[in-house]
Amino acid sequence: MTELGLRLKGARESKGLSLDDLQTLTKIQKRYLVGIEEGNYDMMPGKFYVRAFIKQYAEAVGLEPDALFEEYASDIPSVQSSELPGHISRVQTRKTVSSGTSSKFLDFIPKILAAVFAVGVVALIWFVVQHYVSTDNENAGSKSDKTVVSKLNDDVKKEDNSKNDKKDSGNKSASTSDDEKKDSTSNDKENQQKTEDTQQKISVVNASGSNTTYKVENAEQFKLKVAATANGKTWVSVKNASGAALFQGLLSNAQSKELDLSNEQTVVIRVGDSTGTEIYVNDEKVEFAVPPTDQITQNITLQHAAPGQ
Repeated sequence: MTELGLRLKGARESKGLSLDDLQTLTKIQKRYLVGIEEGNYDMMPGKFYVRAFIKQYAEAVGLEPDALFEEYASDIPSVQSSELPGHISRVQTRKTVSSGTSSKFLDFIPKILAAVFAVGVVALIWFVVQHYVSTDNENAGSKSDKTVVSKLNDDVKKEDNSKNDKKDSGNKSASTSDDEKKDSTSNDKENQQKTEDTQQKISVVNASGSNTTYKVENAEQFKLKVAATANGKTWVSVKNASGAALFQGLLSNAQSKELDLSNEQTVVIRVGDSTGTEIYVNDEKVEFAVPPTDQITQNITLQHAAPGQ
């Protein structure tokens, strides 16, 4: 076994990955992975594939491929430029596709500008209409005020005779208003309590080492979303209480996987790299109870309790 093979094998074991897990992660046959760890490159289909397989292996276990190629240059077969036509062709294809995408975007720019202009015209018309409506309302209000003042002057004597009746009526109205305020305050408190009782709650039941159990309460649905961070790469598996696999695979560069688990009461999520992983339950982010920097590979158990349970 070469020093490079020992380095790669050690990194794989530190992440808790078996050769079968790594095969699923990299799509490289298990026998080639064993050959890389043992330094048996003669079994590979070609020198180019040796370097390509080592690069994929290193990325999957969190190592920098270029640094490994430089450090262990004597252990890795060199590749001649004549062996790389397929690779170069793929690079050129990517450039062509990228150029086509940019051209399509430029075609959309006039349409976008036209849409922005149309929205601006509509907003201007709305502003002008609102201004004139407001002015008309002010003029109507001024005329109404003059009419009210004239009528008040005619009714002064009548008001003097009815002051006592108004005082009694005012006291009754104040009492009724106080009662209504008390009832409204009581109803607000009851509604607030009901909202708190039915709001989703995610709590930690226990956390030990790489294992953490959470309880999800007051949730009608049980929808799970597992995502890689913007620059992260992580291997994730999701199983139910009976051990059946609901999902497993590699997520990278903000990729995500969503699952409807409303029929499940318990699921177990195994996270290969918690520093590059985010978990959401019904769009609410689940914070790692064990800091990812302390435990990279973690097992997360979610126990679902619907309202009333």
